Amino acid sequence: MRPERMQKLKVAANSGQNLGFEFLHECWNDDPALVIVIKKLLMKYPQWGIAIVDGVLVK
Repeated sequence: MRPERMQKLKVAANSGQNLGFEFLHECWNDDPALVIVIKKLLMKYPQWGIAIVDGVLVK
């Protein structure tokens, strides 16, 4: 499952496609390796309105 999620995150990083809070939150909670990718993605696209507060993903 991790390779599929990683691929989706890479596509989003290149296209700017918002994957949605639910998908990102699921990845965030299930796989610590994806947290780094999600952090970079959210820094690149702040317009998505998703942030990290005290280590928690919030809308």
